[in-house]
Amino acid sequence: MKHDHSPVLPGHGATDYARYMRTDTLLDLQRSADEAIHRDELLFQVVHQSTELWLKLATAELTEASTEVSAGRLPVAEALLARATLAVRLVTDQLEMLSHMSPVDFAAMQPALGNGTGAESPGWRGVQAASRQLGRAFDGRLTTQGITVADLHPAGTADPLDRLAEAMVEWDERVSVWRVRHYQVALRTGGYPPAGQPGTPANMLAKLAEHRFFPELWQARIRPSAAR
Repeated sequence: MKHDHSPVLPGHGATDYARYMRTDTLLDLQRSADEAIHRDELLFQVVHQSTELWLKLATAELTEASTEVSAGRLPVAEALLARATLAVRLVTDQLEMLSHMSPVDFAAMQPALGNGTGAESPGWRGVQAASRQLGRAFDGRLTTQGITVADLHPAGTADPLDRLAEAMVEWDERVSVWRVRHYQVALRTGGYPPAGQPGTPANMLAKLAEHRFFPELWQARIRPSAAR
């Protein structure tokens, strides 16, 4: 039997796959060979554009997780947070692609970036805002249940609140791992001097590696908890 694969979805593209995934638009977002001043621009753009997509997903999952926490559906929030955490792990892994660029290559390509920096990433700004929102939702849940961070057992129990606290620590750790790896790639590929000189990109990246969204939950893991 011959199957009809003619597209039925609206939009541009020769197939429904192309129309649903918008591949014509997606694959046209990178600078063409005629526009590029260095061959590694494609590598650089693919890494960073895909990062923005994963972070868009992570932000959406975190935002929904906050709603679920406020509603008391903690296992659902934990599952959403696990998806966001995996997205950041994937973002971290793909930084390895940038290690294939030398400082000489990066310097030759850098004029194409203008004054753009990673600090302007909408994905990371979204992640930061959504993480703060999750922290507020979690604090509200503690208040609703009449307990404090000191009452948690985040190192591992079957209690949904404890499990969520541990998932939040895992999220925090994975973001920190990305920052550390990003710092190392910046030194290796960007040719930046190690941290130490105020105002340098490497110095700012090194400071960010120490940041935690939920420092109180890290502290809760190393002190005795009250019985609940």
